[in-house]
Amino acid sequence: MPKNESLTGPSPLSTLTLQRGTSRGLSEQLRQLIEQAIGEGRLRPGARLPSCRDLAAQLGVARGTVRASYDMLVDGQFLQARGAAGTFVSTLPPLKPAGANTERLLLEGIEEYDAAPLTFQMGIPASDAFPAKVWLRILQRQARMQVSRPASYPDPRGSLALRQALVAYLAVARGLRCQADQIIITSGYAGAMGLIGLAMDFQGKTAWLEDPGFWVARRAVEALRVTPFAVPVDAEGLQVEAGIARAPEAAFALVTPGQQAPLGMTMSLARRHELLNWASREQRWIIEDDYLGELQPGNRAAPALAALDSEGRVLHIGTFSKALTPQLRLGFMVVPSALTARFGEVCALLSPASSGLLHNAVAEFLRDGHFMRHLRRMKRVYHERLEQMIAALHPHFPDLQRAGLAVIVRLPAGTPDEAIAQQAVEWGMAPSPLSIWYQQADQRGAGLVLGAAHLPREGYARSAERLRALVDAQAVSP
Repeated sequence: MPKNESLTGPSPLSTLTLQRGTSRGLSEQLRQLIEQAIGEGRLRPGARLPSCRDLAAQLGVARGTVRASYDMLVDGQFLQARGAAGTFVSTLPPLKPAGANTERLLLEGIEEYDAAPLTFQMGIPASDAFPAKVWLRILQRQARMQVSRPASYPDPRGSLALRQALVAYLAVARGLRCQADQIIITSGYAGAMGLIGLAMDFQGKTAWLEDPGFWVARRAVEALRVTPFAVPVDAEGLQVEAGIARAPEAAFALVTPGQQAPLGMTMSLARRHELLNWASREQRWIIEDDYLGELQPGNRAAPALAALDSEGRVLHIGTFSKALTPQLRLGFMVVPSALTARFGEVCALLSPASSGLLHNAVAEFLRDGHFMRHLRRMKRVYHERLEQMIAALHPHFPDLQRAGLAVIVRLPAGTPDEAIAQQAVEWGMAPSPLSIWYQQADQRGAGLVLGAAHLPREGYARSAERLRALVDAQAVSP
């Protein structure tokens, strides 16, 4: 777009959609959407934006809402205000938040907290597929019911209604038979790991972790003062014999059997039995991270590892962050029956569950069948987007590897994938560098892990081209 070209006619801003009734105000939503359009190149440096009056009329909001968004973007150097001449996309690089650094962003998943999702970002659901109207109706009904009840302290393990609904759901969807007293509602995956750290005597011990594996889980294990040992994976999942050889005294194994993160394979039945036999024989524990649950690709997701556990050695962790939204900060644990009293006491004393209002709303969402219908739709949406993403990437990256609901782009050894990932953020993309998923430096591979949940407005083609350009630029850098 030529410099100073007016955007008062049809423009990338004319199709913006603001959501009323959410926790984020309209001006903040508009600020993030314009910032995203600039980052993705849909608004180019020097482009003139509509006046506050014109854009407010297009979006059906107050003029002050647009003015507040413009002012925030001017403060961040995304826009330049030139008085009567209008407001323009800045030709200067935007200011970075104070204290921002590459290490922090990479360790926290590249994107900042509370930021809008980016193209190729891992670990987020397709927010545009969320059944917002149904959810809002249920949430309002549960809020009315809650304020009419007598005030009392809720069960620290979480709402009984949600735990009972999960008993039925897990039996059908994950093949896991349990009782409500075995289920504890947590603040997502991190809350479950923190609860395990409080309830189990793991400090000072060692653990098996998949290599490659989720780097946040590795940091969580280290925060529990447990020494992680890297155990390689193959086409069948964690290599149990290698774990025994490398760390025979390990107190537990942390695994992703449904869909290995990040390589995407499902742990074979033989390997599951081998792992369970080790835990039973040595009286060790298995922490099952069932982060995708029923969303695993294919017509029928593999049952949970805990469904095969007859000796009570598996701590099963599930989450609603991938299937519903991470904004709920809601997950759950299923603990062996022998540990229910111990975990219940820790919940009551040190880590009670979050809002019962959210719990009861999710329980109704489950009971009335909305959740299963939503999961079926999400699987279709992810399949379609994954195919679209692969079609856009393949001309630029022939060496693609499907990894469940993600794609891995393999790069030549020594390619600085962390630097590429960091630079991609400037263009509205958030690929995950493959190298940080490896614990052992000598086994570390270079590449990018790409999620398919967030569909850019213009499709994946332009993002694929930009990613190729970033990779080529690093290849020729001295």
